[in-house]
Amino acid sequence: MDLLWWLPFGQVPEINSEELHDQLQQESTLVVVDVRTQTEYEAGHIDGAVNVPITELKSRLASLELLEDRPVVAVCRSAHRSIPAVRLFKRSGIEDSCQLQGGMLAWEKAGLPTVD
Repeated sequence: MDLLWWLPFGQVPEINSEELHDQLQQESTLVVVDVRTQTEYEAGHIDGAVNVPITELKSRLASLELLEDRPVVAVCRSAHRSIPAVRLFKRSGIEDSCQLQGGMLAWEKAGLPTVD
């Protein structure tokens, strides 16, 4: 895989904060992968999110044991680092993957809950 996967430019499928929150309230198989730094994650994240910083995602992808039949949502601060994460998921066979539109900034602006 070339280095272009890392570029935070372009478009990937998205889900907005309210839709993601609604899906998480249901008995969903959806997996949230927070690609921010550990410090950012610990300051507040979506309940149940798995933290794998984008700089480690490629090397740790296999250990996440993501299943091709479970949707995956990548989350970062402002929806830039999550773009390459979604690209990487799709290249790894996880077709049902997208990013949180606007990232944690949008989630917090919508007044949705976070945990420390």
